[in-house]
Amino acid sequence: MILAVESASTDLSVAVGNADGSLLALDGWSVGPRQAHELLPRMQDLLQRVGGSLDMVTGIGVGLGPGSFTGLRVGMSLAKGLAFALGRPVAGVPSLAAWLESEPEASAAASRAGAREAYLLIRGEDEPRVVDREQLAATRGRLVAPAELGEAFGLADPIQPLRAAAAVSAAAARLLSADPAGADLDRLEPVYIRAPRGIGPAAAGIP
Repeated sequence: MILAVESASTDLSVAVGNADGSLLALDGWSVGPRQAHELLPRMQDLLQRVGGSLDMVTGIGVGLGPGSFTGLRVGMSLAKGLAFALGRPVAGVPSLAAWLESEPEASAAASRAGAREAYLLIRGEDEPRVVDREQLAATRGRLVAPAELGEAFGLADPIQPLRAAAAVSAAAARLLSADPAGADLDRLEPVYIRAPRGIGPAAAGIP
């Protein structure tokens, strides 16, 4: 079983999948800025739902970002902690790419990059860019974006990334099939692109 977590925004998701990439169970939910993320209890509930347990997990997938600094740290800490405790490999998956994979009708995905900016990944492009709210609002097609970003930026009917962990699970299965050892736990870190306000690049783990 592959256990996956995506926490790059206030729209969180966890999933359990097979080693062949097929999905077994998924849970997605939204949290406020002061709410607990509830990732581990929901992971355990998913495992129980499919008749599994932590000792049946063969690999772990985690969203790398970019997005919420706190959310990414929480998700990464949980994934690395489980990988270390269980002795299982872990694979990091770019979050916005996973959002797009989970919502095929969307043309772009966006996560928060500050009070007035967002990270935007256009389908077909390799890397996200930083855009302001006017540029984000002008993006063509359906947009995958967390509810809080849609409300704050006045986006028209964004698709919430509540299924993203399913794509993280599938991508992790592919990565671990190609490299069973997985990522180096000492070097695996979230992709921030740039440091949050008030935090220096070194403190955020940005070269």
